Amino acid sequence: MAQQTKTGHVYVISNVGSFGENVFKVGLTRRLEPLDRIRELGDASVPFEFDVHALIHSEDAPSLERELHKRFVREQVNKVNPRKEFFRVALPNIRQVVDGMGLQAQWTMTAEAREFRETQAVERAMKSQSFEEGAWIQQQLKEQEAARVEETRKEAVA
Repeated sequence: MAQQTKTGHVYVISNVGSFGENVFKVGLTRRLEPLDRIRELGDASVPFEFDVHALIHSEDAPSLERELHKRFVREQVNKVNPRKEFFRVALPNIRQVVDGMGLQAQWTMTAEAREFRETQAVERAMKSQSFEEGAWIQQQLKEQEAARVEETRKEAVA
């Protein structure tokens, strides 16, 4: 049973729109579907979704996570609270350490940052007045209301 609780995934994710370039969160999840945890992290507490750079399956995910945190301790973003798990380091450096540990992982080296880049495009269009802002505002308000209705429905079910 103890071994089952250690099995999981260590993830390397970024959120360029929220934290800038070369800031990565190295964390772990024991969920059967690790992307559920990553989507959860990108919900309401940050303005943009996270991009996944690597998911590393491990029979001892807590030890692997601790080892990676030790290797990048000097690059912690929050030097006061190490539980935040964010590091300012180039992604190739993280990959080199993981590869050097003999671990297998699929890597995505470039952050898509879809929501952030789309937001930048909207802001440029607003600035140049090259799109219908009134229609965009109405659409945003409609989507906000739909999200509120869905959240109320979820709370009622829970």
